[in-house]
Amino acid sequence: MFAILLSKAMDPFYQNISSFPTAVFTFVLAICVLYWLLAVLGVADIDILDIDGLDVDGTDMDLGTGSEATTANALAGLMLKFGLNGVPVTIIISFLSLFGWLISYYCVHFLSTLIPQGIIRFVFDVVILIGAFWVAVFITALIIKLIRPLFHKMEQQTIKRVLGQSAVVRTSKVTDSFGEATLNDGGAGLILKVRAGNGQTFKRGNKVVLLEYLEAENAYRVISEAEFNA
Repeated sequence: MFAILLSKAMDPFYQNISSFPTAVFTFVLAICVLYWLLAVLGVADIDILDIDGLDVDGTDMDLGTGSEATTANALAGLMLKFGLNGVPVTIIISFLSLFGWLISYYCVHFLSTLIPQGIIRFVFDVVILIGAFWVAVFITALIIKLIRPLFHKMEQQTIKRVLGQSAVVRTSKVTDSFGEATLNDGGAGLILKVRAGNGQTFKRGNKVVLLEYLEAENAYRVISEAEFNA
């Protein structure tokens, strides 16, 4: 197998994936593959790119106009417009990079030899880049539409299962606006966003109990294990 990868017959393939515009998608796709390997090993969290306050469900979202629109809300509006919502951002980026890479690669492979080198070739490559991304957005939106109900169902099941469970703080601190905790689920463990209440602050290693799910923040309000037992 490795002999095939290193053979002369693979040279056109390597040339295509490492040249513009396919190289753009190759770079992003390589990062996605590395991320998923880390996720499988339990090193990275699937929600690692999700942004607090980024509401893409279409509720309680005020995009505003001009300077009033925040970057998070503007991004949420674009994602909602194209149907890129309801699943973790890491999955969205992975699909976009995969489909963009495939479309770009085959366009370059079959059409680039028909275009002469120079400014015309550069314009052609830019069109492929934009077109591949545009088509990838619609394909990704279609797939997300099909799998979105599964994620919603899994989220509801997770919320019901973890409430009242003990977790261990994994970040340097947990406040009313920041923090994560690890819940032992018998497997690799769940990394959950947690928030302290009543002006409390928890440190790394403290045991807390998941008391309430905060839908707006996609996080859990926690109290100390000692307070919960009392």
